[in-house]
Amino acid sequence: MRESITQEFEYGCGIACYAFALHISYQQAAVLLGPKQALSNRFWIKDFTAALNDAGLKYYSKHINDKLRRSIYEDGTIVLIDRSKKYSSGHYLIRYNSQWMDPWINLPFDNNINNARSGFRKKLPGIPMYALYPGK
Repeated sequence: MRESITQEFEYGCGIACYAFALHISYQQAAVLLGPKQALSNRFWIKDFTAALNDAGLKYYSKHINDKLRRSIYEDGTIVLIDRSKKYSSGHYLIRYNSQWMDPWINLPFDNNINNARSGFRKKLPGIPMYALYPGK
């Protein structure tokens, strides 16, 4: 089993999922994506998909509706869960080995990024809004 990747910036869950998909470190991903993304409070779906494709992976994105809800359980799928009280900007997770790699699994219990830790969970901690699918 691979190790999870912990986000190092408050809004760095997308960077951590990008790193996990590419099998690189968080620091390497932040360098590849550039300082503008590292300091941003958003990682837009179209930009995230383009970054994955530019890195040599083949990803496409879809807005999740009831018909597509079952399609998110393929390894490598990256999901953006909808905004909520816990996740004010949403939150990215990536599917791996029938679990979700969560870059900040102890959020919101510990809102201090310096204490963030990552891990794997069986269920999504929110409602999936968008998915980035591997393959096409």
